[in-house]
Amino acid sequence: MFKRTLTLGYGVLAYTLFFGVFNYAILFIGNILVSPSLDSVGTSDLGQALLIDIGLLTAFALQHSIMARPAFKRVWTRIIPKPAERSTYVLASTLLLGCIVYFWQPLGGVLWQVTNPVAVAVLYGLFAIGWGILFLASFQINHFDLFGLRQVWLYFRGKPYTHLAFKTPWLYRYTRHPLYVGLMIGLWAAPTMTVAHLVFALLCTGYIFVGARLEEKDLENALPEYKRYKTEVPMFMPNIGNKRSQGIQPAAGLQQP
Repeated sequence: MFKRTLTLGYGVLAYTLFFGVFNYAILFIGNILVSPSLDSVGTSDLGQALLIDIGLLTAFALQHSIMARPAFKRVWTRIIPKPAERSTYVLASTLLLGCIVYFWQPLGGVLWQVTNPVAVAVLYGLFAIGWGILFLASFQINHFDLFGLRQVWLYFRGKPYTHLAFKTPWLYRYTRHPLYVGLMIGLWAAPTMTVAHLVFALLCTGYIFVGARLEEKDLENALPEYKRYKTEVPMFMPNIGNKRSQGIQPAAGLQQP
């Protein structure tokens, strides 16, 4: 019972840290209430700052992808308890995201600055919508399974983990990766676009395209239904008129990186 309680506490702690750091990161990206932020004025050497920023994002991308691969999970769960695997992934991602926010080097150089109050309000509205889509999409595929809480809770109760049913929640009927769509909107809907923001958005967007393809290879191997789903639902660009996928059941048990 002690081991189960400890594992549950570990999962709750990992999730709590994630929730705090991730929400701080949203404010950091949007230049809202926090300082320094993503678009703060650069004060250090441009070349050195750029290398640090690229290194931070590269480390996050590598961790995010490597730890999400089934082959890594099979080896990793020989070291840590299987119910804690997802929580460990979340914790590692959270720590690296915290490093990005803390050690990020502003690069200076404003590429665009929207000053019209209506246009600023529209862009911040899109910014909020993007992050809202991301959070909504996570709940549609079971937020608590995605971030490891369901796994440690079932273990605490002495119940075996069961994979979630393969189904199509609302957002997943129009795009296969609404989490990533929301993230991209949040990255690019910016009243102020500095060089640092552009680097951040470009590298994150590039990783999204690469990571989504790696993820889909794993999904096709694990879920035979996914191949059909791919033919009927676009990867990112929502197909508003799409009706064919409503009878398919994709994505509810998926743990997207």
